[in-house]
Amino acid sequence: MTAALDAHAIAVLALTAVAFAFFMRERVPIQTTSVGILASLTLGFALFPYERAGERFSPTALFFGFGHEALVAICALMIVGKSLVVTGALDPVARGIARLWSKSPGGSLLVVLLFAFLASGIVNDTPVVVLLMPILLGVAMRTNTAAGRTLLPMNYAVLIGGMSTSIGTSTNLLVVSIAADLGMRRFNVFDFYPVAMMAGVVGLLYLWLVLPRLLTSRTSPIQQEPPRRLAASMYVREDGYAKGRTLEEVCAKTDGRIRIEDIERGDSTFLARQPSLVLREGDRIHVSDTPENLKEFEKLLGATLYDPRDLEHPVDQEHPLKSGDQLLVQAVVTEDSLPNRTTLRRLRFSDVYGVAVLALHRPSGRASVKPQDVDETVLQVGDLLLIQGTDERLKEVRDFTGLLLLDEAISLPRSRKAPIAIAVIVTVVAAAATQVVPIAIGALAGVAILVATRCINWQEASSALSSRVVLLVAASLALGQALTFTGGIDFIAAGFLRLVEGLSAHWIASLLMLLMALITNFVSNNAAAAVGTPIAIRIAADLGASPEPFVLAILFGANLCYVTPMAYQTNLLVMSAAGYRFADFVRGGLPLLVIMWATLSLLVPRFFPLF
Repeated sequence: MTAALDAHAIAVLALTAVAFAFFMRERVPIQTTSVGILASLTLGFALFPYERAGERFSPTALFFGFGHEALVAICALMIVGKSLVVTGALDPVARGIARLWSKSPGGSLLVVLLFAFLASGIVNDTPVVVLLMPILLGVAMRTNTAAGRTLLPMNYAVLIGGMSTSIGTSTNLLVVSIAADLGMRRFNVFDFYPVAMMAGVVGLLYLWLVLPRLLTSRTSPIQQEPPRRLAASMYVREDGYAKGRTLEEVCAKTDGRIRIEDIERGDSTFLARQPSLVLREGDRIHVSDTPENLKEFEKLLGATLYDPRDLEHPVDQEHPLKSGDQLLVQAVVTEDSLPNRTTLRRLRFSDVYGVAVLALHRPSGRASVKPQDVDETVLQVGDLLLIQGTDERLKEVRDFTGLLLLDEAISLPRSRKAPIAIAVIVTVVAAAATQVVPIAIGALAGVAILVATRCINWQEASSALSSRVVLLVAASLALGQALTFTGGIDFIAAGFLRLVEGLSAHWIASLLMLLMALITNFVSNNAAAAVGTPIAIRIAADLGASPEPFVLAILFGANLCYVTPMAYQTNLLVMSAAGYRFADFVRGGLPLLVIMWATLSLLVPRFFPLF
């Protein structure tokens, strides 16, 4: 029998429910919820001291997550994985896939799925998706086919592969570390790989043969390209409207639509763009807009339009405006992107980076954004921006904003350091697999080598770290610790066992996995796993069973995030790029969840006996 809950246990359980509710809300950043959890727990136990079985609970002990082995390993592996992207180590494989596609589309899709599955077992999921997205989008545009038939299968293959090793995702590392803290044998890197591999084969066959037929032929927003903005120079004529007018009057004449970059007078003298500035004959107004709008402005202002690269011939049918070295790329806003939860105008995005944002596409189900409102719109995770600029400027956007660029035009850098990055990650995985050193120590040593050999600099290493993951892991560990100490874990485990009373241990483990799968599609998988792992071990102890299959039920269940777009970051990325709707995830992800749950429920007890 479970002891009655005291006031502290009830309060922690209530806080857990509130935390999960906030984790489900898009409007509240996960970082905010995580800090709120830590603040509430520590302040609560400081103001209302707690003792149980003669042991006093220290509020500062709840900060242990920031130095936890799992968090150190997660952060170090993020940096190691980033080095593969920075050095372009995986890029040759991706480009080889692109070449193969023209010969055998069906076979190429299978190769993509296999590569995604295998790579995500040792590399963070997001870089693998970002690496493959431009390839699949490029193929769709060249062949005039729907990108929606390939992006979601690829994304799901990455998620399946990520659960195959103990280092495949931050969730896996968290579950393995928490279970070890609670006294269970620590899983090695490849201990449950055979189970995940066999289940993965079944899942990949579904992704290859069935899922593309379930998805509608949606055209990617990327394939619906708006007109480019072109640079031009407008010369103020003696008989034109602009002569003698203030800059404010000139802008009003175009209803505020003209975008003036600079005003040049005489011999390369640039004037401040003050509303009161009076224009003179011969002034050059440097602007950028679509060809149609530029010709309209020329007529309204009585100015003469020139291409900046050809100042001898006014723009006409024989001498049209050209885009020159301007490129168009697509960029997706992620949780840790600089523009997330702010506006482009507030960041002075176009001025700082010298690029133009032509369009904003939001995932289906969110309010549409008009072109004229792009600069004033508060950006959210999953938003897709269409950006125009030079190769150099776009690389700056990629390096300094955290936006994920999806266009092959801005290629990943080739580097002679790629072999070093590959050698480091192979060594780190091998050392952990052979138990030479724990994964946290090996990965940290790998980071030191990568920095020392200049495979990656500290700015790139910092960009690999996610405040979302760091705070979420620390808060989830604190919440799990508070639940354990106050008896909340025992209460939840006892309640679950009462619900499944009379069922076999096999069915109980299977239902625990299914419950975790349902939760993780609406709540952060790290948070769900951090709370679920102690519950699994408690249930196993009450049944007199081995804890390993129950912990694996939590681990695998927390990775079955296929049914909703908000279940995982990469779901939102492909949702934007391919124009998926919520229903597409339900249509394609729910059968996959059932397939993986049923297969894993059969395989786990065979490889990890319950008794």
